[in-house]
Amino acid sequence: MAEIAVEVAFARPERQEVVALKVSLGTTASEAVALADLPRRFPDVSPETFIGADLGIFGKRLREPSSHRLRAGERVELYRPLIIDPKAARRVRATTEKR
Repeated sequence: MAEIAVEVAFARPERQEVVALKVSLGTTASEAVALADLPRRFPDVSPETFIGADLGIFGKRLREPSSHRLRAGERVELYRPLIIDPKAARRVRATTEKR
């Protein structure tokens, strides 16, 4: 079966990793994340983080990562949940800057 080269990227504030993979043609974004073995690479992160993460391709969120068939050269990105809403963070900064 034909193989294609793809990447899987995950980042933490202190470290990021991009895993290069050769996968079978027809591999989905979700399958590529499983193949990247991120729990082994990030032992300090709960394995559930990688299972339930939102996924995207080059900054564009995938609605159906389990059915998105990858194309050669695509980079699957795992998105971490936001700790604070960006609008709320701006309000806090604006309030503290006025003082």
